[in-house]
Amino acid sequence: MTRPLSIDLRDRLISAVEGGMSRRSAAERFGIAASTAIKWVDQWRRTGHVRPRSQGGDNRSHRIEAHAEEILALVEETPDITLAEIAEQLNEAHGLKVAQSTVWRLLDRHGMTVKKNRARQRTAAG
Repeated sequence: MTRPLSIDLRDRLISAVEGGMSRRSAAERFGIAASTAIKWVDQWRRTGHVRPRSQGGDNRSHRIEAHAEEILALVEETPDITLAEIAEQLNEAHGLKVAQSTVWRLLDRHGMTVKKNRARQRTAAG
């Protein structure tokens, strides 16, 4: 991921626009995209600053973490439950639509593993 452009550059662009230059002209002068200049000026006018927003990080795991106890109990009750069945259960019970990978990451964060049991599969097939 690239780093945000400097606050100094942002401040110089804002000063140029406040000095009468159009956003597009200022963008060309400072070598950035016009859409970036437009966004920076809008942010400055709305908030009074041009600091970049934070990058990266987890923004959505809190949705499934709210149901962590229920999911972990479900896995304890039914050890052979699949990730798809857990996701389906969440959808039916709470209207929470999550991918199987999201369920897997929750279980991984809590130190639980859901593994296929090859011996059980051979017995069931025979």
